[in-house]
Amino acid sequence: MKVYQKLKSKLLKNNQLDFLIEILIATILVSIPLKSFYGSLFVVIFLIFAALYRRKFNMNIVLVLPIILYLVMLLSLFWTTNTKLTTIGLMKEVSFLAVPIAFLFLPKFSKKSCNTIIKYFSFGMVAFASYSFLRGIFRYIESGKKEVFLFHDLVSLDLNAIYIAGFSSLSLFYFIFLKDKKPLDYFGFYIIVIFVILLNSKTVFFIDLILLVWFYVFFSKTNLGVKSITLIFVSTFLLLSVFFSNQIRARLIEEYETAFVDNTIYKFSDPNQKAYNVSLIQAWREKKFEPNYFFPGTAYRVFQVRIFQEMLFEQKNLWITGFGLNASDQAIIKKHQQYKLFKEYNYHNFHNQYVQIFAELGIFGLFIFVIMMLVNLINALKNKDFLHLVFALSMIILFLTESMLCRQRGIVFFITLYCLFNSVE
Repeated sequence: MKVYQKLKSKLLKNNQLDFLIEILIATILVSIPLKSFYGSLFVVIFLIFAALYRRKFNMNIVLVLPIILYLVMLLSLFWTTNTKLTTIGLMKEVSFLAVPIAFLFLPKFSKKSCNTIIKYFSFGMVAFASYSFLRGIFRYIESGKKEVFLFHDLVSLDLNAIYIAGFSSLSLFYFIFLKDKKPLDYFGFYIIVIFVILLNSKTVFFIDLILLVWFYVFFSKTNLGVKSITLIFVSTFLLLSVFFSNQIRARLIEEYETAFVDNTIYKFSDPNQKAYNVSLIQAWREKKFEPNYFFPGTAYRVFQVRIFQEMLFEQKNLWITGFGLNASDQAIIKKHQQYKLFKEYNYHNFHNQYVQIFAELGIFGLFIFVIMMLVNLINALKNKDFLHLVFALSMIILFLTESMLCRQRGIVFFITLYCLFNSVE
């Protein structure tokens, strides 16, 4: 206890604790592309230093909401269909409890301090993108395949290109929003732009274009001519990127064609293999699927919403309690088996965070989560904080296509930035 008090006194006296807290939060965010162990380790270290800092409890209902959500997760132990999986889920989601509590005992962050943390995170993503490019070059030399620079191949399936694109977008808009850019800032901006394009997430493209237009119309102080030229330049750059990249163009065309046309042919690299793409209408209505039916991204997400709707009608009180935290996988697998889906689909979640929470925690859990998202957005608009707005809108839209809070990286990214942005005075 004496050592604790002595360390606390020394850090406070030298005004070093504020700086350490900033560095630790930035380190948590920078470590997200690394193995989950590092992210968890830095969260623990942050909690220790937050305990050293604690002076008084600062009531902030926005930060209390994720704590309440975690308590609902904990209560789901009483009705879960799989106690073991729910227990594992509680350990994975514990940041929803620990991180907000730590922020409640910290003083409010200044806008400058928050921007410093985002700066460190942004350059961390630049470093990761540079590493991914170098790794891709070595893999291209070995294999001669251009695909190593695209989508999951660029960052690995474990990291998930959509998640990394979503994380990188915050860095992208940090560089866009930054005034008086230095050469290093321009370097970071171009690296992140190329990185996001190569990650080839249609959802992130859509989000970023909306935010880019919003930024230049409502936040940028440049004159109308410069705004117009910038928007035209960026739009042209994106279109040319699609036009000159066969792989990116092929993915976009395939998604468009397969969404509305039944039984188009899925193109394998091996001409002897043959599969049929499932359209959106088929995904919602088809009574049975053959093993050689392939689900493009949008069709798969439509199918997942469909089977959840069926679960609600088939299982009494599911809408009230849900299956229990982390306990919906078996129900998804049974539905996939019922419809004869190819086995590789049996291990996926709902790919929709709102549906995921509804399925596992019931209507009350979904209500708390939706309130969190709305309050987060309202605070961003009220404070006229563009980076907060980027985060709020990106999460709202990405959660429609991804169950990001089922993954450790998604949990740490979301709850850390949620608490940070909503702790700025």
